[in-house]
Amino acid sequence: MNWLAPLFVLSTLAAAPQEKEWAVHDMERPLPPRIEGAKAQEIPAPEGATILFDGKDLAQWQHGDGSDARWLVKDGYFQAQPGAGDLQTRVPLGDVHLHLEWRVPESEADKTGQNCGNSGVFLMGKYEVQVLETSTNRTYADGMAGALYGQYPPLVNAGAGIGQWNSYDIYFQAPRFEKGELTNPAWITVFYNGHVIHEHRAMLGITVHKARAKYSPHGDQLPLKLQDHGEPTQ
Repeated sequence: MNWLAPLFVLSTLAAAPQEKEWAVHDMERPLPPRIEGAKAQEIPAPEGATILFDGKDLAQWQHGDGSDARWLVKDGYFQAQPGAGDLQTRVPLGDVHLHLEWRVPESEADKTGQNCGNSGVFLMGKYEVQVLETSTNRTYADGMAGALYGQYPPLVNAGAGIGQWNSYDIYFQAPRFEKGELTNPAWITVFYNGHVIHEHRAMLGITVHKARAKYSPHGDQLPLKLQDHGEPTQ
């Protein structure tokens, strides 16, 4: 596949079925079926898209303190630098169509659970779609690749495998608040290597670890964040 791991967003507009309520990170929660032969979907940025990474530099990114991005740029992709800190976009975003491609390098093949290439895409810096090598690596269902972390597993496990590129196409509608009260939740649809893993699903709230998600009011547009979890995810 193309070395360039493109990343872009488009403005977009994004009723979910009821299902059993599981404990957060419940190891008994069923894992989704595995899709064999899944591959990243290379999609050229359409006219009007905001290019967040052009394969050359991280000019569109910074750390939370406003300093320039310190992640490694190499051969048309960029890689998390453990300890450097999360990246966030310089431009705030709200409703978006986000396309990105990611992979976990083969050097991480001996890692297990939540330590195998862990990262995350945080819409508005608050609503996470998990990044993790789980094509064969086992972890809790609501923490595997493509999960809405701590909330919902993906409908299928569509990982391409360690050392292979994966793609996410995320259609996100930001939550709406009026006078400090939630009037409409965040809605999200996600394609993982071309397979639907969330279809117009209402998020339960802001992503948290080992606790139930809930909403708190925030602005209409906020930076998108990529997580530094201590692994060299690309």
